[in-house]
Amino acid sequence: MARQPIGIELVKKGIINEQDIQKALEYQKLHPNKKMGDILNILQVADSYTLIKAIGEVLDEKAMLLDRSDVKINIQDYIGIDILKQNKAIPFEIENGRIKVCFSDTANRRTVDTIRLLLLNKGLVMDKYITFESNIEEILTSLEGNSRADIKSTTDITGMVDTVIKKAMDKRASDIHFEPMEDSLRIRYRIDGELYTVANLEKEKQSQIIGRLKAISNMHQEKQEAQDGRILIYPDYNIRVSSQPNVYGEKFVLRLLKKNADVKRLFDLGFPNNEELVNKSFNKKNSITIMAAPTGEGKTTTLYSIVDYLNKPSINVTTIEDPVEIRIPGLNQVEIDAKATFSDSLRTVLRQDPDIILVGEIRDSETAEIAMQAGQTGHYVLSTIHTIDSIEVITRLRKMGISNYDIASTLATSVSQRLIRKICPHCARERNFTEEEINIITKLGERYGVNFDFRGKTTYDAVGCEHCNNSGYYDRIGIFEILIIDDDIRELIINDASTLKIKEEALKGTYKPLVIDGLNKVLNGITTLQELNKKLVIF
Repeated sequence: MARQPIGIELVKKGIINEQDIQKALEYQKLHPNKKMGDILNILQVADSYTLIKAIGEVLDEKAMLLDRSDVKINIQDYIGIDILKQNKAIPFEIENGRIKVCFSDTANRRTVDTIRLLLLNKGLVMDKYITFESNIEEILTSLEGNSRADIKSTTDITGMVDTVIKKAMDKRASDIHFEPMEDSLRIRYRIDGELYTVANLEKEKQSQIIGRLKAISNMHQEKQEAQDGRILIYPDYNIRVSSQPNVYGEKFVLRLLKKNADVKRLFDLGFPNNEELVNKSFNKKNSITIMAAPTGEGKTTTLYSIVDYLNKPSINVTTIEDPVEIRIPGLNQVEIDAKATFSDSLRTVLRQDPDIILVGEIRDSETAEIAMQAGQTGHYVLSTIHTIDSIEVITRLRKMGISNYDIASTLATSVSQRLIRKICPHCARERNFTEEEINIITKLGERYGVNFDFRGKTTYDAVGCEHCNNSGYYDRIGIFEILIIDDDIRELIINDASTLKIKEEALKGTYKPLVIDGLNKVLNGITTLQELNKKLVIF
């Protein structure tokens, strides 16, 4: 028979009454993401131990009121903190090859299966338990380091904001999020592409903190609308600031850009270590090369590395950027502002006798048209476009109104990339590939005509330690796909062939999709299959 809603079942057991259910339903209207069992515990309508045991009986699950003292293992030895936070789970004890794991929702098969598979790869059979979500959050929060304590211990607002920003710099964060919530101000850092909560501050401090951010960003204090600003008080950083009102206040995002960051070598970014391929891909004239990827996937960093690779005293290199993120000696770098667009600046730059032009982004038809014309008149143009892969660049240019003839005659190379996290060298645990993993990798290789050799190859589990912020990963590396426009592909473009036809032809040559480079990095122990799947969804 179908089970009644959990609240009704608990009333039948005499744990709560109908008035408690009514209170919980009112609370749930304001907090729709909270489950009924968690709400009843928050409202303290019954003893927590009695309540969780009764919930376990109703759900036919083993239940416990999880406490920090119940955790008898080093959690990071088995699963990274970020994975546990995403799946609202926590392993707490091992006995005879079986590991006990508490979940906030045992009915969610996806999360349960995710944790089960990760533990099975370590040779452990999982026994699942249910507990309150708040218990899991409290324990995981205690493992996230001391950033919260450092931030909260600062009493004055100026010092607090300064601590938040400096801590972010120390932790290699690319962004800081100040997010007004219903009853707090949440602060999160983005590190290696992932967001981590570092503090939840009292709601009373929100207006003062927002006021301080506006003051140092040169924003209008009285305006309650979206604004852009910059923080220039930190000598090594240029911090871009964006504000956006939401229902609980004004959200601020700070993008941390290091002023004198070194340009990484192209091969250090993860680009295939093949000089012949690089020269074939980038060392061109009368053409354009386009980097394609979603926002935040490292397109600009790769362009800098390409320009640095090509830069010589005999070449005039000019860049048009919004903003100039890294200053490179020997380059003429132009920063656009509110008065000038990419297309306006590009017209001016063409009169400056450039050999190579880097255009930060092709955003519109006008910029695309001028960039293509520049590539047809003796220049080498490098730019970026937001598309999912290198072949879709052709579709995007077509939609911008560029003719098939101009695309075929001018586009030399399109490169797509993603950033994936590298396994942390301090805590990674080496192991053999499982049969399931070998099967997944082999089938993907066969799809694209690649045979992977597993002899002598091992992989790693992401464990987590203080060095990697308990994530199991440290730093990121690029995975790439490179489409070189040869005569056969050029003819297909001129004949208005679909991207599917173009891809079929490209696969006959040197082109291989992103997943192949990613799998090579898995087999070389740089990242994990789980991380690659998170980025590309391959199984």
